[in-house]
Amino acid sequence: MKRVLIAVFLIVFASMPVFADGDLAAVTSRGVLRHLGVPYANFVTGTGSGLSVEVMQLFASHIGVKYQYVKTSWESAFKDLIGKEVVNDGDNISYGNSSPIRGDVIDSGLTILPWRQKAVAYSTPTFPTQVWLIAGINSTLRPIKPSGDLDIDIKAVKSLLAGRDLLGKEKTCLEPSLYQLRESGAKTSLFSGDLNELAPAVISGVSETAILDVPDTLVAMEKWPGQFIVIGPISPPQEMAAAFRNDSPELRQAFNLFFETLRANGTYSKLVKKYYPTAFEYYPDFFTK
Repeated sequence: MKRVLIAVFLIVFASMPVFADGDLAAVTSRGVLRHLGVPYANFVTGTGSGLSVEVMQLFASHIGVKYQYVKTSWESAFKDLIGKEVVNDGDNISYGNSSPIRGDVIDSGLTILPWRQKAVAYSTPTFPTQVWLIAGINSTLRPIKPSGDLDIDIKAVKSLLAGRDLLGKEKTCLEPSLYQLRESGAKTSLFSGDLNELAPAVISGVSETAILDVPDTLVAMEKWPGQFIVIGPISPPQEMAAAFRNDSPELRQAFNLFFETLRANGTYSKLVKKYYPTAFEYYPDFFTK
């Protein structure tokens, strides 16, 4: 009798559909979309709101499941998504120890970077960005005069960095090595605090300068007007997007179609205006295309 029960169990188990842990069928079967988020700027505020939070809540509702926020960090986000530690060396990556998968999608203002594209599958771009150099109000640095040529402007900003203290953040789009800032003569160091604390660190004099991306700079301008200076661009324009596992193509496609509708019906513009009201002034083409 025991052998019969085991045989029946194996037949039933073998006939059950096998889903990738985070692809669309698995998410709908589980009934929950697990959103991995890092409290950062106005994408994830840490208090239950934010642009990314509201978008993912709407997406969860769209596919008929509940929404669950799973707090993570920039150091752990990719590990929590794909179940393996990701180590980057420039644009190359290697994998470290395995760990439990904790979420189905990362969405926290995640910049598309070449090394990240080797580890995850990005959605269609959701937000424009760029890396800027900021300085404390007491710095002798002053904003460059735009030339109309971005490459020239970036070189002009980098030429100001020789001998200057500069803060960046490891494992993020603000890692100084991504932009060859040490080669520009800057005395770079990696900030140990949260990204949200980079602007305050410059304002308080911890470092004369720091690199900051556009969304965080826009939020900092609202919080601390006139207390720091934007010197100019460090990078070409970049884009942010949600990140999915490579074995979740249907979930990613469902999000892309949903996001296209969200943009077309004006809902996304309303959300952006709620959390980043000045973004339209800096990147009108992105939000009108």
